[in-house]
Amino acid sequence: MSVLFYIFLFLFVGLCTLLCFVILIQESKSLGLGASFGGDASDSLFGTSTAAVLKKFTAYLAGFFLLVCLVLSIWSSSIGRSAAKAPMGVTIEEGP
Repeated sequence: MSVLFYIFLFLFVGLCTLLCFVILIQESKSLGLGASFGGDASDSLFGTSTAAVLKKFTAYLAGFFLLVCLVLSIWSSSIGRSAAKAPMGVTIEEGP
């Protein structure tokens, strides 16, 4: 189960990186990161509706990020509780 948790955590870090990149490439009032690469405001990768596409993609990605964050939080707390209940190699004996 812990291997699956770490794979899921690795994918979560990738999702965080993708979300940061998508936020940075959006146009702002000062042209955003696109101006840093020499692009003009009229140039766009997806056509004329780039802003709408990126806004929707960012919204879906942010919603997925929040959902995955919540699942990882619950999952890690359950792992912590199960580890605290039964420490490895320790047995507790009660007296008569």
